Amino acid sequence: MPERKIIHIDMDAFYASVEQRDHPELRGKPLAVGHAEERGVVAAASYEARRYGVRSAMSSQKAKRLCPQLIFVHGRMEVYKAVSRQIHEIFHTYTDLIEPLSLDEAFLDVTENKAGMTLAVDIAKEIKQRIREELGLVASAGISYNKFLAKVASDYRKPDGLCTIHPDQAMEFIAHLPIESFWGVGPVTAQKMHALGIHNGKELQGCSLEMLIRQFGKAGYLYYDFARGIDLRPVESVRIRKSVGCEHTLEKDISIPSSAIIELYHVATELVERLKRNGFWGNTLTLKIKFHDFNQITRSITQHQELHTLDTILPLAKKLLKEVDYSHHPIRLIGLSVSNPKEEREETEEKERWEQLSFEFSDWD
Repeated sequence: MPERKIIHIDMDAFYASVEQRDHPELRGKPLAVGHAEERGVVAAASYEARRYGVRSAMSSQKAKRLCPQLIFVHGRMEVYKAVSRQIHEIFHTYTDLIEPLSLDEAFLDVTENKAGMTLAVDIAKEIKQRIREELGLVASAGISYNKFLAKVASDYRKPDGLCTIHPDQAMEFIAHLPIESFWGVGPVTAQKMHALGIHNGKELQGCSLEMLIRQFGKAGYLYYDFARGIDLRPVESVRIRKSVGCEHTLEKDISIPSSAIIELYHVATELVERLKRNGFWGNTLTLKIKFHDFNQITRSITQHQELHTLDTILPLAKKLLKEVDYSHHPIRLIGLSVSNPKEEREETEEKERWEQLSFEFSDWD
């Protein structure tokens, strides 16, 4: 079996770059896509704005404090979706094994490709050049033999990056990789890793599987493999939708239960409409609460019945909200999502059946 050739393409500052492309007067200026109002949030920031510390998901007020000359523009999601489709048309001239992660990034398996090209890095160079010439945008590309390393590589030399991690270089590369750069390691996990004395790939490589599972549960398997350059996940061109959700940033922080229930009702009503539009049913409801200080928590509940109506969702949402103490921590944002669809459960059950059979057969040896 030939060694896999995986490319990860990540558009640089995608929304902001589209706006600067379409509005030449914004080029070279610090730009944020989002709303400048008091309760606004930055959806995307240009690289000129990032030099001041402006980042996506940051409150607009904080962004303006960091960069007083910051220019805000309203997002145009339909335009971004149309540009994303154009990018994927370029991808499809090389391979149909494409796994989108969002509008602005995707994995491509080019082990066998339509262009008959031997080197994946040559394909990545062509894709970057075509995106620049045909769409006026800049992309970064990472190339390796699995998804984890390809994604790490695409972030390594941003913006306009191109990085290849060869199999014989992987372990040394991983050893020097900051733990924050590992896929699946967010701020909270990174903090826990640091407390355990794990700051980079080399220190992670020194951890036993048992220790990682004890500290991080099932994610421990993932960290153990990633530290050794192992990632067997295929590039999946057809992905089952995992969840449907929505969230509302409130006009004013709230700490009164009656006000929270009213906002929860509005979010639940919108969620039901989205579930209907997507034809999506699931068994798990998750409540997301972001407090005034931007700390956030989630609470989930799983039922035997499918969740897709207001009558089934709202009572569960209220039950989850009762578990949250917000009397001294006013709520800034409320979100709800439904997950655990039937297709995913069947896939998991099938996998578990095969794993059980595998264990049974191994006992015969």
